[in-house]
Amino acid sequence: MTPAERLKGLDVFVYTAEAGSFTAAAERLNLTNSAVGKSVARLEARLGVRLFDRSTRSLSLTDAGTAFYRTCARVLRDLEEAESVLEAQNLEPTGRLRLDLPEAFGRRKVLPILLPFFEQHPGLRPHLSFTDRFVDIVDEGIDVAVRIGGAHAWPDGIGHQYLGSERLIFCASPAYLARRGEPMSVADLDQHSAVIYGRADGSTSPWLIAQHQGPAEQRTMEGTMIVGSGEALVSATKAGCGVAQLATWLVQDELQSGHLVKILPHLEAEGLPLHLVWPSSRRLLVKVDAVLKLLMSTLQMD
Repeated sequence: MTPAERLKGLDVFVYTAEAGSFTAAAERLNLTNSAVGKSVARLEARLGVRLFDRSTRSLSLTDAGTAFYRTCARVLRDLEEAESVLEAQNLEPTGRLRLDLPEAFGRRKVLPILLPFFEQHPGLRPHLSFTDRFVDIVDEGIDVAVRIGGAHAWPDGIGHQYLGSERLIFCASPAYLARRGEPMSVADLDQHSAVIYGRADGSTSPWLIAQHQGPAEQRTMEGTMIVGSGEALVSATKAGCGVAQLATWLVQDELQSGHLVKILPHLEAEGLPLHLVWPSSRRLLVKVDAVLKLLMSTLQMD
């Protein structure tokens, strides 16, 4: 079998796996549903394995299909990269661009920067995911990721750029402060209701208390309310449920509107770092280099 024959049908398979249905893949490839289905069936027959579990309502990869997809997606990315390098002389970002963004930060801070960029470059086909889970950018084919927190030492082959750190402040609603009074010291916090962030594993994030010297003190609180979403944490605090420690980027609008009030300014602390992360080899692509330059110049923590 020639290399060309081995590549036949791989693009249809990858698009189908990513789209989750023959119909969606057909629309993206400008083919009929029947053509997509037959292409996948021929590939399965050639390989001698079933790549998809099919039902009347869903289409999902088998274990063998998942393993095959990862390899095929990487092969197609490499081919796209090779073509893009040859076409880079026109300096116009084109092609599929995968970005992974933190859920709340991505929507509030990154997306408003990216949308005008995508409008200026209609040849791009952006694919954005919003998730707070750890993403293996190489294995999952991500071109650029924005990360809050993360490793202090990055593995070989991963490019990264530090963009600053969060600023964490204490906030409460005007109604809560009118009802309970404003805390003036760390000791006063023990007399107030605390709205704190809870992780999926059942643990909670401690409050960070700034010190005159040295690193911030981690203070574990018995939360009156535990919330597993940053945006929900803001909503609960606005509703008067208690005092919360929140990143300034998350509550900028609420502070300006007066829905939240900053308290205990002397306890403001440095939070998690913000990084741009990308596979080093992808920086050679015009589209990746362009979006990295944009985010490096505009996406800085206050």
